[in-house]
Amino acid sequence: MREYQYPLDLSWSTEEMVIVMKMWETLETVYEKGVATEKFLEVYQQFKKVVPSIGEERRLGKEFEVLSGYSLYHALKIAKENPMGKLKVTN
Repeated sequence: MREYQYPLDLSWSTEEMVIVMKMWETLETVYEKGVATEKFLEVYQQFKKVVPSIGEERRLGKEFEVLSGYSLYHALKIAKENPMGKLKVTN
């Protein structure tokens, strides 16, 4: 995993920040090693409780993609199309 700042909102509680950081860490793992699709979708559901707005999700996802090269949108699309097994995204 590379070194960069995860996109976070300073108005979130510590617990909410941890949830969002777990989303970014899981997304990194999806691209670098792969992860069970079910686990990825569970982490995403927790993320959606902190970031319910699709606009905010897109903004944060784009910020993270610019920093890391990893697309939340792309990974989520693949996960929803293939909800079973292992999720590994290649660029």
